[in-house]
Amino acid sequence: MAESNDVRTTPLGLYDRHDSGSVTGIEMAALALSIFWLLLAGGYFLFAGADGSDGIRFLLTLMTLFLPVAMIWVAATAARASRVMREESARLQTAIDAIRHAYVAQAQAQAGKPDAPSQTIAKKLDDIAAAQKKTETALAMFTSTRVPHPNTAPQQPTSVATGNDQPALALGTPADALSPPISNADLIRALNFPETADDQAGFAALRRALKDRPSAQLVQAAQDVLTLLSQDGIYMDDLRPDMARPEVWRSFAAGERGRAIAPLGGIRDRSSLALTAGRMKQDPIFRDAAHHFLRLYDKNFARFEPGASDADISDYANTRTSRAFMLLGRVAGTFD
Repeated sequence: MAESNDVRTTPLGLYDRHDSGSVTGIEMAALALSIFWLLLAGGYFLFAGADGSDGIRFLLTLMTLFLPVAMIWVAATAARASRVMREESARLQTAIDAIRHAYVAQAQAQAGKPDAPSQTIAKKLDDIAAAQKKTETALAMFTSTRVPHPNTAPQQPTSVATGNDQPALALGTPADALSPPISNADLIRALNFPETADDQAGFAALRRALKDRPSAQLVQAAQDVLTLLSQDGIYMDDLRPDMARPEVWRSFAAGERGRAIAPLGGIRDRSSLALTAGRMKQDPIFRDAAHHFLRLYDKNFARFEPGASDADISDYANTRTSRAFMLLGRVAGTFD
């Protein structure tokens, strides 16, 4: 074979493996010191005329000869093990850095494509559904099914009369101002995302949320962070947070921060917190997406709270989007 036993294949290519059977300078030095000590101590006891009939003297002689030699080899073994560990640690750190840089470069390259599917809402829904262990059938249903609300006729262009009795289009009115505001129930259901492929009510609520600009921004930001978290195996369905009282959530909507709203950070899963904190420090794309999501969640909840009952706030806090807020808020220090 072309490869020898000293080389192994990794995802990053080939690199030299430490040869544990080779003799290094540490072993040579230990061997030289051992021989020197044996000659020195042996010569002393030989020419000093030690009496071999004295058992204690004989035992002391053996200890004097061989105990220092044993200590020399213990020190040599420890030094070699320390050197091997340093080399392996450096090699592992290099591999981790290379993987992280490759991932960041790939993510940036995909984000820079003008026709990237992640720029469309349908693709974002595809990503989050996959992250939540859903099937592609559910997303195909969402992207292909555009059922209008019953009893809703197609809207005709609004016109105003002019002096020449010719109709003219009424311009300057944004489309979202003409649509009714999203209800609390629809917003809560949209922020929890569809449960299954057959969750027609969930998909309908999600479509209505995407027509409301502030809600659509939060939904898209939540999709981004949930997709990124799923890459580390963190799923909101697996988290069981300690739920805070509605009064604490209302204080958060009123602008309270820090210890006053600490109960909102109810995520206690140590592995999820550790993985998220490490990703936040090392991945700038994830960090930017998380801070963007936290800002939008803050604004959206402040908009939602005045017209919400305590039951609405409890349901809002139990959505997948709110669990992501609790997790990222704890890592970002929102509750400190």
